[in-house]
Amino acid sequence: MNAEGVVHLWKVPVPVPVSPSAVPTPGAPGPAPRRLFREPSATASAVLLVTGFVLLSLNTRVAFGQLGPLAPVAGFGTGAVTLLGLLPPLCMGAFAPVVPLVRRRLGEERGLFAASVLLLAGAVVRMLGMPGLLVGTALVGVATAVVNVLIPVFVRSRFAPRRVGVMMGVYALSMGAGSAIVAALMVPVWRAGGHAWEPAIGVAVIPAALAALGIAPQLRYGKRGVKPERVRVQVHLLGGDKGLGGDGGLGWSLIVFFGLQTLLFYTTLAWLPAILVASGVAEGTAGTMQSLFIVGVAVGGFLTPVLAAARTDQRPHLLVVLLVCASGYAGLLAAPAAAPALWSFVLGAGLGGGQAVSGVLYVKRGRDHDHVAALSTAAQTGGYLLAAAGPVAAAALHTATGGWTVPLLVLTGVLLPSAAASMRAGHDRPARD
Repeated sequence: MNAEGVVHLWKVPVPVPVSPSAVPTPGAPGPAPRRLFREPSATASAVLLVTGFVLLSLNTRVAFGQLGPLAPVAGFGTGAVTLLGLLPPLCMGAFAPVVPLVRRRLGEERGLFAASVLLLAGAVVRMLGMPGLLVGTALVGVATAVVNVLIPVFVRSRFAPRRVGVMMGVYALSMGAGSAIVAALMVPVWRAGGHAWEPAIGVAVIPAALAALGIAPQLRYGKRGVKPERVRVQVHLLGGDKGLGGDGGLGWSLIVFFGLQTLLFYTTLAWLPAILVASGVAEGTAGTMQSLFIVGVAVGGFLTPVLAAARTDQRPHLLVVLLVCASGYAGLLAAPAAAPALWSFVLGAGLGGGQAVSGVLYVKRGRDHDHVAALSTAAQTGGYLLAAAGPVAAAALHTATGGWTVPLLVLTGVLLPSAAASMRAGHDRPARD
């Protein structure tokens, strides 16, 4: 309990009765006016916090998982698929540097609520034909940039330290589950809608609305006008004594690891159905495999942060994640049509683990809330801009070679520099000034 009579359960501020002995002295200001509505209990506050967190997480990647199942059946051209695959990481990387300003002006709770409203607006705009799909996807990418940067800070500030790994796992699991459910609905809704893709895209409006409603109760805890400490974020090409790059290459390590994992994730998300169709898998089945891939993302995204957060050194977990990814790509290269379900799930588990464990790395390497935000911003700015090249490069290689073998070999080779970067990103030494 702090000086203001507040107990933190799961780090949720919960008012408690003040001791009767705390009677104001004569001449002191009288008690505050009694509120018309009772404050929620500790249990209710915790339930609202976790519920809002899960609903927001469920919606965070829904829009990005819709394209893969729809593209083969809706007749989207290679250019459209490439552009729609490029927009999310490009927008997330370009707008991540703005998030610290959002945090300084609004705080984590208000910032996440604003992002959820923008996600809802983007989901609605995406139903308005191909121009709307492009503009709405960009809006969703901007909103997701805010969520990506603020979630690790929100988890560290609102949940007990021993629950950081679990909550980052819940975040990843919910992201994967929401995306997988909506992806599985794409082809059936497309058929029910008379082979029109707009109603299928509109399914994303439902989880977006629930996310905004779910996170809204947390506005009461947001502190408007709070000015977090400014943390200088630099990545020096040649190292040095200051900034993120000077601390044993921490900044570059986080950027490279997260960026390459994100490149692999969004490239695979965009082109997995096309890869399977080219190998002889039916279009409807390929869409189902995309959903299974996302289920794997959810499973790997939950287990990896939970296991990694329990240790001070995450390097073994990062290497296992990379080996799982390599196994999935090897299966797609050797026998894609023989066991597409297995390869899709294994690859999803590896890439989901690589995506989700990055949040644990920011929390573990950061020294306080502001530094966690700085690490998250730096890694996601450089990482997403790097990842934006993935879908485009894969499409170019496919066009140049007439098949998916070379693109898959290149994606497999990307795991090597990712492994090298993980040696510093997963080190148990905390970041220093």
